[in-house]
Amino acid sequence: MPPKFDPKDPAIAELIATFQTIGLSPSKATDAARNPKNAALLKDLIVTNSLHATSLDEKRASLIATFAIQAGSLGENERTYVVKAIVDGRLKSVDQVSAATKYLESHASPIDEASFNETCGVGVNLSIEEVSTRVKTYFDGQNVDSWAGLMTFINSAKATPELRWASPLEVKTATERLFTEKFGPKETGGKPKAKEPKAPTGAKADTTASDITSPSSTPAAPPERTVFEEGFLGKLHKPGGNPQINPKLTQAHLAATHAKVMTRFPPEPNGFLHIGHSKAIFINFGYAAHYGGLTYLRYDDTNPEAEEARYFESILEIVRWLGFEPFRITYSSDYFQELYDLAAELTKRDKAYICHCTGEEIHAARGGENRGPRTACLHRTRPVEESLTEFQAMKDGKYKPGEATLRMKQDLEDGNPQMWDLIAYRVLDAPHHRTGSKWKIYPTYDFTHCLVDSFENISHSLCTTEFIQSRQSYDWLCDALEVYKPRQSEYGRLSLQGTVMSKRKILKLVKLGHVKDWDDPRLYTLIALRRRGVPPAAIINFVSSLGVSTTGSNIQTTRFEQSIRQYLENTAPRLLMVLKPLRVTLENVAEDYCEMIEKPFHPKVSELGKSMIPFTRTLYIDADDFRIQDSKDYFRLAPGKTVGLFQGPHPITCTSFKTDDAGNVTELICRLENGTGGSGTVPKPKAFIQWVAEHAASGSPVRVDEARVFLPLFKSDNPAALDDYLEDINPDSLEVIQGAMLEVGFWPLAKQSFQAAKAEAEKRTATAASSVSAEEEKKAHADDDTPVATAAQLFGNEVVRFQGLRVGYFALDKEAHLGCLAEEHEDKTGRFEGDRIILNRIVSLKEDSGKAAS
Repeated sequence: MPPKFDPKDPAIAELIATFQTIGLSPSKATDAARNPKNAALLKDLIVTNSLHATSLDEKRASLIATFAIQAGSLGENERTYVVKAIVDGRLKSVDQVSAATKYLESHASPIDEASFNETCGVGVNLSIEEVSTRVKTYFDGQNVDSWAGLMTFINSAKATPELRWASPLEVKTATERLFTEKFGPKETGGKPKAKEPKAPTGAKADTTASDITSPSSTPAAPPERTVFEEGFLGKLHKPGGNPQINPKLTQAHLAATHAKVMTRFPPEPNGFLHIGHSKAIFINFGYAAHYGGLTYLRYDDTNPEAEEARYFESILEIVRWLGFEPFRITYSSDYFQELYDLAAELTKRDKAYICHCTGEEIHAARGGENRGPRTACLHRTRPVEESLTEFQAMKDGKYKPGEATLRMKQDLEDGNPQMWDLIAYRVLDAPHHRTGSKWKIYPTYDFTHCLVDSFENISHSLCTTEFIQSRQSYDWLCDALEVYKPRQSEYGRLSLQGTVMSKRKILKLVKLGHVKDWDDPRLYTLIALRRRGVPPAAIINFVSSLGVSTTGSNIQTTRFEQSIRQYLENTAPRLLMVLKPLRVTLENVAEDYCEMIEKPFHPKVSELGKSMIPFTRTLYIDADDFRIQDSKDYFRLAPGKTVGLFQGPHPITCTSFKTDDAGNVTELICRLENGTGGSGTVPKPKAFIQWVAEHAASGSPVRVDEARVFLPLFKSDNPAALDDYLEDINPDSLEVIQGAMLEVGFWPLAKQSFQAAKAEAEKRTATAASSVSAEEEKKAHADDDTPVATAAQLFGNEVVRFQGLRVGYFALDKEAHLGCLAEEHEDKTGRFEGDRIILNRIVSLKEDSGKAAS
């Protein structure tokens, strides 16, 4: 475990004092010092900008502290610019500071002040009347029919350009006033269960299976809708707008596609998808769906040496888990014969030749490491018939790997390396998972990609900017063969700081035991995020919020986690949870005292339901909520002190405590402040804490076998750039807590969440299976092992997720076993023999000023 944070440590105390000089309150200054990296950045901002000599109010000081969390990706000039904008009052909110950080990540000095101000909402001051007018205008364009859609509407309205910089409170007030006018008072207007909104990206599925426990769990529509109409994606051509070498090719394409947008997601099945792939999935599937088009899931399986069956299955599962349904599943290997025929045709046209150079010789002829003069291969001018004969010999297995390749005859004088006679075919001595040993030669990515795009009539070949140079060779090959030429367009890739995404690096982590497997929740593979409990819609919301441009996004993990936290805030049920239980005995109530309390799963989202929990003589609180030595700035439990109990009937006051031989506190003796004492008055508590009761009859408390808390796997922001990233591993990245306790509402919640997810998954899968394309695909792949859509792909233990009040957000791990979730126990709940409850912390809670000094 990492060293315990101690505000009395001289170094930390000095930091806290420094932070208070800029206007932070003692509690906020203490919070700011908790994270060493963020604290160092804040201190640097203070010193560099002489903030200790600047008179700041607490709000601006808090914005400076917030900026320090985000500032790691910016240079000193950019940091100073933001600090000055906060100090002079141009940036007035956390939202504006976040926008400023995002803007400066892609706009280095000198900074265009006008562009910066417009992007960050500087100077935008909307009156209450203007906010009300804009809320009503937005409402008129939405399909909202009851109070049940309130939170979804507010979240989506705040994301529109018109209300982006309005006061959130004023947006909420204006919305509630409007809803009252439209649907009557909230108390009497009723709250019928809201219809599930359509997926924002236009995907076939209405929502993701793991998010059906809340009507507000579908991501807000406008961000996902407008991202396809603005910026990079908004400038893409319409179907048929991509020029062709022959106009008849355009006519044939439009006839085949009925002028629909056609995209594809073409992963290599040689590893598990990571967070960066979620952007590619979102863009390709989302863009096509938004415009009524279709998307292929195409496995680019041209390298049989690296492909495994489990990768094929996982890719389809993740695509569907994120909320999308492929129009059709195809493989590059479906077209091996067509590709071979076109390679032969290219050779007949004297635009390809057989080369016997080694890899080293080819590299040298292309100019070597120093990119010197290029020289043509001595085989480049060989007769066409000779190359055709040699190509057939390659196909027949005459050559071993490395002895012969088919190279495209491009333009060695061009400045683009992708035009320097790329390899089209090579010999590989490996059986293929689908074609067996039929082929001895396999096409390369550079030859395959554009041609399969052409075969499938792709209108928009969307990929990341690392393939910009490949666009020229992509176009050259299609034109050389006079086939339909899709348009390749490139967007910036998504990466996260503080982790590694390289398949090779992750594999090494797995093999050396630094992580348990590819789905270890400390990784950022999509199967790891799913196992951790991150909702798929939260990932889509996050990706959409970043926008799409040609600039890459290198995002801090804290920003990603904050996005998850915001999503869970109004979608995750809340349970009373005690991580480190400390026994409490109420001395002034009877041994058999029991009061059943009705408790909502969420104070603001009644649709999530409620539970009944017992309140008895014996309770458990978190050990961190008690201390022997009291202080003025401490508001939780101490000898002689009173605290409230969340959703409990009365406060309690500690009258004494017991310790073991080592001096550790083992039990608290408390008085229930129910007004029955001598004075008849009930002390007013200054803080509230969570609790669970001991009550065997109802199965309370629910005992947790393991609660796993995940911390960053690496110590630096960019471990991939280090000479030895293994040296950067954080040895304390996993904390396993045994013996935590939950309220008994966990059981009905788990049952409800799992059954609802299962029902939605079955419904969605049945719908997908009934489509015409699915029927055609079933026939096309009747005799092979192509993965198929199943309900089981869409839900698992991770759909059981909740907020442990004042503790964090948690989800059930795949290794957990709950007997009540089995089909044979459909009508039963509670603990079964052999049950094992294992929880993963999804994300922590935001620091709460009400949870003061520890």
